[in-house]
Amino acid sequence: MKRRLWQIFGPVVLAALLVIGVLLAPLPSGRIAKDKLAAEAVSLSPNVLGGARVKQQAQANGYVPFFGSSELARMDPFHPSTLAAKYHRAYRPLLLGDPGTQSLVHFVDDQSQLAQLKGKKAVLIVSMQWFTKQGQIPAAFDMYYSPLQLSLWLLRARGSEADRYAARRLLKMDAPAKSRLDRQALYQIAAGGPVSGWVRPALQARLQMLRNEDRLFSRFTGAANWHRIEAGEKQLPSTDDPAVLNRLATQIAKQHTRHNRLGIDDRFFRERLGHGKLKALRGSQRHFEYRLGPEYGDFELLLQEFAKNHTTVQFVIPPINARWAAYTGLSVPNYEQAVAKLKYQLRSQGFTHVLDLSKDGNQPYFMQDTIHLGWRGWLAVDHTVAPFLTQPQPAEHHRLNGHFFGRAWANSTEVPQ
Repeated sequence: MKRRLWQIFGPVVLAALLVIGVLLAPLPSGRIAKDKLAAEAVSLSPNVLGGARVKQQAQANGYVPFFGSSELARMDPFHPSTLAAKYHRAYRPLLLGDPGTQSLVHFVDDQSQLAQLKGKKAVLIVSMQWFTKQGQIPAAFDMYYSPLQLSLWLLRARGSEADRYAARRLLKMDAPAKSRLDRQALYQIAAGGPVSGWVRPALQARLQMLRNEDRLFSRFTGAANWHRIEAGEKQLPSTDDPAVLNRLATQIAKQHTRHNRLGIDDRFFRERLGHGKLKALRGSQRHFEYRLGPEYGDFELLLQEFAKNHTTVQFVIPPINARWAAYTGLSVPNYEQAVAKLKYQLRSQGFTHVLDLSKDGNQPYFMQDTIHLGWRGWLAVDHTVAPFLTQPQPAEHHRLNGHFFGRAWANSTEVPQ
C-alpha cells in the first residue's frame, strides 16, 4: 500500500520540493543588455519600480534615479531622458514613478536602492497634488505595492521614530494590512521593536522567493516609451545650446496649443476637457487644500532615508497652470503657503538643493497641461538639474527633526520664519 501511495503521490511531492528549491535557491540576476536597459529605465513599469534587478543594474551603469509621479510620463523632446540621450550626457535618468506614486510608495518601493544611493545624487520632482488632506490613496498604494521591497524594510527596521511612523501609516494601506505576515511585522515595529519570532524567518524566506521572481519577470517590460524618447531626439538640434532649445520649445509648443484658451496641449484638452467637461469644472477647486494632511509626514520618511545614506537630492517643485488655477478657483495664497511649508521642512533640515518653479505657472509654454511640466518647463528643470548632476556638490549637513512626523505639523498652516 505504501509503495502504491508513493507511486501516486511521490512525483507530486518531488515536484513540489523541486519548485520550492528553485524558489528558495538564489538565482543569478543576469546582465541586462545596454539597449534593453535604456528602454527599461524610461518604461515607468511597476515591475521596475517595485523590483530590484533593473534599478540596481541601471545605477551601476551611471543612471540617476528621478523620483516623481505622473509628470515623468510627459515625454516631449525636452524631457530629461530625451536631452540626456541626445547629447550623450554623463548621466541618464532612471524614471521611477507614475500616476498615484507619492512619498509612501517611494519610501517602500525604493528600499533596494538605498545602499547604492549612499554618497550619490538623485532628483525628486515633488507634486503639490500629493499634499491633500487624505494623503496617499490606499488603492493607488496597492497598485504599486511591492512585497519584495516591503520585506527588505521590515527586516531592516529597528523601531526608531521613523520606523514606528512608517509602520502605522502602512497599516492604513489595504495591501499590507491584509497580509497576516506583513501585519504581524508592522505591529511589532509600531510597538517599538524589530521583527522577531516566527515572522523574521518567514519574511526572509519570502524575500528570497520574491528576489527570484524579480530576476525572472523583470525581463518583461515594454519599450513604448523608449520609442517616444527616440522620436523626441530626432526633433532636437545637434548642439546643446540653451537659447536654441528655448526657441525650438516655443515653436513646437505653439503648434501643439493652438486650439484652447488654457495654453495647454490640444490633444490633452480634447480628451480630458473637451465635449463640455471644462464648463463643469469652473470653480471646482475652490476648496482644495494642500497645506494639511499626512503627506508631510510621509515625505519626511524619504528625507530621513536620504539623510541617513548621505544622498544629495535635487528637489523640484513644479507649478500649476495659472489659467487653470484661475478657472477652477484654486486659492493661490493657500497654495503658496503649502509650498512655503514644504520648503521650510526641507531647508530647516539641511536640504539645500530646492528648485521652486511654483510661481512660473503663468509662463508661456511652460506647462503641457493643467498641472504637468512640458516644453519650456522641462528646459527650466534641465537648466538646474544638468549642472547639479554633472558638477561636484558640497556636502549637506542634515539636522533631522522628528517634529515633522507629528500631527501638529501635518495640521499646521503656520510656517515658521
